[in-house]
Amino acid sequence: MRVNADFFQTLSDPTRLRIVEAMRGRECAVGDLVERVAIRQSGVSRHLRILHDAGLVQVRPDGQRRLYSLRPEPFRDLDAWLDGYRRHWESRLDRLARALEQQRAKRSHLTEPRR
Repeated sequence: MRVNADFFQTLSDPTRLRIVEAMRGRECAVGDLVERVAIRQSGVSRHLRILHDAGLVQVRPDGQRRLYSLRPEPFRDLDAWLDGYRRHWESRLDRLARALEQQRAKRSHLTEPRR
């Protein structure tokens, strides 16, 4: 599993993050992205080059156009990296849920009318 600082550095730019979000699940030409993220074509092209150099997107020629799509590998690596943290927090949240349930049970037992 390999997630490096370049991944986060690349996505720390809000425009690049918007471009990645716009590309989720589909191939996009530069013109499509210009419309979706509302910046000039030169800006989209520059950000796509940075994303490509970082290994986050791939490009496929289609006649005169270039179609860009997200590479799944870096995002799978990120998911695997996050999984360790996810397991850590899920176990803590499970313990918190049990403790809260115990508190609720105690409170309801104390507030039940005596017969």
